[in-house]
Amino acid sequence: MKIATILGTRPEIIKMAPIIDEISKRGIDQIVLHTGQHYDKEMSDNFFRDLEIPAPNYNIHVGSGTHGKQTGLMMNGIEEVLLKEKPDIVLVQGDTNAVLAGALVASKLHIAIGHVEAGLRSFDMTMPEEVNRRVADVTSTMYFIPTEKSAINLLAEGFSRKNMFITGNTVVDACFRHLEIAQKRGFEEESLRNLDIENMNNILTLTMHRAENVDVEERVTNIIGALKELSNLNIIFPIHPRTKHMLENFGLFDELNNLDHVNIVKPIGYLDFLLLTSKSTLILTDSGGLQEEAITLDVPALTLRYNTERPETVTAGGNILVGSDKDVILKNVMKILNDESFANKMKNAPNPYGQGNAAKNTVDAICRYYGDGLLDIEAPDEVMISFNRKMLSINEDISVKEFEEKENALIHLVFDGDKIVFPRDNLNINGMIIAYDKYQN
Repeated sequence: MKIATILGTRPEIIKMAPIIDEISKRGIDQIVLHTGQHYDKEMSDNFFRDLEIPAPNYNIHVGSGTHGKQTGLMMNGIEEVLLKEKPDIVLVQGDTNAVLAGALVASKLHIAIGHVEAGLRSFDMTMPEEVNRRVADVTSTMYFIPTEKSAINLLAEGFSRKNMFITGNTVVDACFRHLEIAQKRGFEEESLRNLDIENMNNILTLTMHRAENVDVEERVTNIIGALKELSNLNIIFPIHPRTKHMLENFGLFDELNNLDHVNIVKPIGYLDFLLLTSKSTLILTDSGGLQEEAITLDVPALTLRYNTERPETVTAGGNILVGSDKDVILKNVMKILNDESFANKMKNAPNPYGQGNAAKNTVDAICRYYGDGLLDIEAPDEVMISFNRKMLSINEDISVKEFEEKENALIHLVFDGDKIVFPRDNLNINGMIIAYDKYQN
C-alpha cells in the first residue's frame, strides 16, 4: 500500500505530523507532497525537522495568488505527482486550497481520498474554507471525523456512515507530541525570551488576522478598545504583517504598541507559540485551530468571531464566542480572572476531540479498507440496487447493526427524542425514530 499526503499550510503540517509519523512507524510506503501554498522559513525543511518528521518528497512551490490561480497551479502539479506515484489513497487535511486541489485531482484520477478533519461546518459560504471543506467531503472515500457533531453534519447531507470514522482530532495528538518537543528546547524566539514569560502572571495571548476583523475599522477599533482596558493582564500579541498594516492604516498601531501591558512581537514559530499557549491564562483569537489547541491544553479561549466551525469547543464549555463587541470581551475576560469557579470550569472542559489517538485510529481504518479492497475506485459492473427512503419509530430492543441486517437497510439518522445521535453499530435504538434506506431484494 502507498499513501500520499498533501500539505499546503503550516496547520496542515502540524495536524498531519502524527499521521505521517504513524505511517512511518508501521513501515507503510508513503509520499508527502507540499504545495508551497504558504512559503516562508517555517515551511522549509527546518520546520519538518523541528517536528521530527521527514521533509516532503515533492514541493511544487505554488506560492501566493488569487484562489483560482493558486488552485489551478496546485492541481497541475499534484496531478503530475499522482500520475507518477500511483498511490492507493490520498490524504488531505482540513479546508485549504491545497485540500480543494488535492481532492479534485485525486477524484478525477479515480484515487481514493481520505479527508482528515471531515464534516466541519461553519454554514458561512462567504468563507473560502467552507467551500473547500464541502467540496473535499463530496469527493472523499473515507471520512476521518473529529467528533460526533461533525459526523452528524455529514449524515444530514446524505453521506453514508459506512465510510465515516470518528477518530478524534489529530490536533490533540499534535499538541501532546509537539509540546514535549517545545518544552525540551524552550523558547527560541528572542522576543519571548526577553519577556521572561516563565515568571510572568496573567498572560493573555492574542491572535487576530481574519479579514472580517482586521479589515473593518469599527470591529478592530472595538477590539483594541477592550485591550486598552485590560491593564491587569500581560498581553502578548504575535502580530501578522497584514494585521499590523491594517492597524497602521486605521491609526491604531502606535496607540496599542505604547501600552505598557501590551507586548507586540513579530510572528513566532509553531513550537514557541504552543509553549506560549500552554503558559497562558487565557486566549483571545479569531483562529480556528487555536480554539482546538486551547481546549486541549486546558486554556480558556474567547473567540473573536460570530460563528465557528468548532462549535464543540463552545458546547463543551472551553470556548466563548465574543465577536468584536468590546463589552462582551471585557465581561468574559474579567469573569475568567475574577470568578475562580467559572475559570476552572472552562479549564476543565472535556475535550471533544479525543485523547490523542486519532492518528492510530486513522491509519488503522486505512489499513482495514486496503485489506478489504475498499480503496479501489472502479466503474460498477452490476445494476444499481433500488431502495426506498423511510422513517420509522422503533419499539423493540434492537441495535443499529441488527436492524440493518434484519431489514436489508442502511440507517442514516437516529433521533432519540431530544437530539440526533450518530448510528453506531451497537446503539440500541428502542424508543427512537430512524431515517433509513430499505433496499429491494
